[in-house]
Amino acid sequence: MPLTTFKAQAHLQQGVQVKASARNFEVTIDEPKELGGTDTGMNPVEAVLCALGACQAIVARTYAGKFGINFDDFRVEVEGDLDTDGFMGKPGVRPGYSEIRYTFHIDTKEPKEKLEEFVKYIEEHCPVGDSLANTVSLKLDSIVTGEQ
Repeated sequence: MPLTTFKAQAHLQQGVQVKASARNFEVTIDEPKELGGTDTGMNPVEAVLCALGACQAIVARTYAGKFGINFDDFRVEVEGDLDTDGFMGKPGVRPGYSEIRYTFHIDTKEPKEKLEEFVKYIEEHCPVGDSLANTVSLKLDSIVTGEQ
C-alpha cells in the first residue's frame, strides 16, 4: 500500500472542550473538572492511550490468521505516566508521557511460544505504537487568520 495521508480536525468549543473529527466521525475531547474541563469526554492524553490500545487490537485481529492464532477475546489495558507540571510550564519537566505501559489480555488456548511471536509482530507493526516510540517529524504547516 502506498503512502497514505490521514486527516483530522480539532475544533475548540466552550472552555477546553474540543470536537475532534476524522472522515465522518466525531468525538468530544475534554478535560476532567479538576483540570479545568467539564468532563464531557476523555482528554487528549487519554485518547492517545486509547489509540494505542485500539491500534494494537486491530493489528492483532488483522494478522491472527497469518500466525494461526485463534482467540475468543483480545483486550489491551494501557496506562501512562505524565507529569502535569510540564503542561503548567514548570522548567525542566516534559509536558508529555515519560512512560506508557500496556498489557495484552488474550483469551486463547494457543501455546505461549506462538503467542510471544504473535505479540512481537503486533508491537513491530502497530502504526500508533511506532509513532509513539520513534521520533516523528511534527511541524506547523501554516497559520490562517480570519482576516485572510
